Amino acid sequence: MTAPRALRSFLFAPANRPAIFDKARGSGADAVCLDLEDAVPPDQKATARAPALDWLVQAADPGCGVRINGLRTPEGLADIAALCAARPGPGFVLLPKVGATAEVQIAAEALEAAGSDLVLGALIETAEGLEAVARIARASDRLGFLLFGAVDLAADLGVDGSDAALAYARGRVVHAGRAAGRPVLDVPALDFRDLAAVGQAAARAKAHGFSGKAAIHPSNIAVINDAFTPGAEEIAEAQEVLALYEASPNGLVVRNGKLIEKPVIRAMEARLALARAAGRL
Repeated sequence: MTAPRALRSFLFAPANRPAIFDKARGSGADAVCLDLEDAVPPDQKATARAPALDWLVQAADPGCGVRINGLRTPEGLADIAALCAARPGPGFVLLPKVGATAEVQIAAEALEAAGSDLVLGALIETAEGLEAVARIARASDRLGFLLFGAVDLAADLGVDGSDAALAYARGRVVHAGRAAGRPVLDVPALDFRDLAAVGQAAARAKAHGFSGKAAIHPSNIAVINDAFTPGAEEIAEAQEVLALYEASPNGLVVRNGKLIEKPVIRAMEARLALARAAGRL
């Protein structure tokens, strides 16, 4: 099982519009997710399923996947059964409205039995899911990432959806994902035509510990990638810190009068790894 090598940007595309599948894939997004759930009306879900899964099989790309319907619905059960029958190669499946570890485990066991290498992602967008997120993040080795869903979660919590109202929820999901070693993606910006606002939202998400951000329009991808890719000054800082560390005879590093401890070294190594994955090194 191979997850996308970097998850800075995650583009959703409606699964009932096959004409745009390849365009979405050419957007520069680290991951492209065909959406069989919210983006497809109930009367089109069955007809959208086959073209979406055919595209996933043909793509055979860790950065390509589908968001199925929830496993607590007939549509979701039909989706996972069709995935098992199709047995796509590399790719991912995003599970929506995950509220318990059992949902991740059932999907993982079904894919394992079918001989599929698909990675799972869990969308945390309900109060139930938020309560269980630390357990969900460790539910299966097949789980590759978490995604924070603000709109449904705000409705479930009875809050207005502002950053302030969801600050605790965002922090809890980031904490659970990071503790389990999973990348965590932030929700798409709904004001997607305002690229300055998208960039600001991406910068805030990065500051809060998210490793990337989802999007609902290809125009947002370059802005999001830029926000989550280390810049020249960040790369130079990481290189300097690691050079000092490697030259230290006792593992102690002092830079600009400040002691650099082991967690900072790991963060600098991760920063350079991301820069390499993004082609900046």
